[in-house]
Amino acid sequence: MSEKNVKTIFCDIDGTLLRQVDFNELNENNFEVLPGAIEKFRKWIEAGHHIVITTARPESLRGLTIRQLGNAGFQCHQMVMGIGREERILINNNSSKDEERNRALSVSVKRDAGFNDSNWEEVGL
Repeated sequence: MSEKNVKTIFCDIDGTLLRQVDFNELNENNFEVLPGAIEKFRKWIEAGHHIVITTARPESLRGLTIRQLGNAGFQCHQMVMGIGREERILINNNSSKDEERNRALSVSVKRDAGFNDSNWEEVGL
């Protein structure tokens, strides 16, 4: 894959990759992976995409979160913790060579629905 085809993918955990539970109920060995999520992640890793996990989980849960994601089979390059729970906005510049190309894309998935019903082609995935 050429460098220009490598994407940076920001992905939430709870309700997106794993079924949403209260932070007090988190367990590194007890979780439910949502439909299609692990398959899509493996495909992205194999394609060379850069994966950044984002989560509202507090920094104090980093170790548990890393173990839980590992036990579930998810790999990532970075993890940003403690972000807000409401809307998240990605701001990015357009390519200087192609001002018409939108480089800030998004896919919203329904909470706890998994990845199977999302339009990944719309964002080139």
